[in-house]
Amino acid sequence: MAQPLMPKATAVWLIDNTALTFDQIAAFVGLHPLEVQAIADGEVSTGIQGFDPVLASQLTKAEIARCEADPKARLQMATSDLPKPVQKTKGPKYIPIAKRGDKPDAIAWLVKHHPELKDAQIARLIGTTKDTINKIRERTHWNSPNIQPRHPVFLGLCTQRDLDSAIETAGGTQVPPEEQLESISELP
Repeated sequence: MAQPLMPKATAVWLIDNTALTFDQIAAFVGLHPLEVQAIADGEVSTGIQGFDPVLASQLTKAEIARCEADPKARLQMATSDLPKPVQKTKGPKYIPIAKRGDKPDAIAWLVKHHPELKDAQIARLIGTTKDTINKIRERTHWNSPNIQPRHPVFLGLCTQRDLDSAIETAGGTQVPPEEQLESISELP
């Protein structure tokens, strides 16, 4: 169950402004009933100002009245009809300077072994641009003579899980794990 903000301050307000039992308050705020009783007696949390859960939309007055009428009832957190915030994606991952020189090798391996991958998928996996992928594909990259296809997982530029999901999305055939290990061990 979701806990209210500032549980002790909420407990102080509920003790001062409602006729709820210590067990009901303790169950709602996530404290022990003896701790709630100590707060009521003034032994604990003497300087804490009460926090109104009704103003904070954590409880409704109707919910408090329902639980005051029935000492065995438990308070339920109010649900909000506001839309949930959208989680942001992480964005592009950081590639250390030492590994940036390995990107063309990884791109060459992907182009050679998985031609079904689109440029956008390769760019997302490796963290490069479509222009660089096209230059490597057409062998017009400035370092073209020195590029050797090497597995991107072996180079540490992406994870095997990300590579597998990109291949599945592209509709390619999934390589069995035994053959993946063999292809990685064959690399220089």
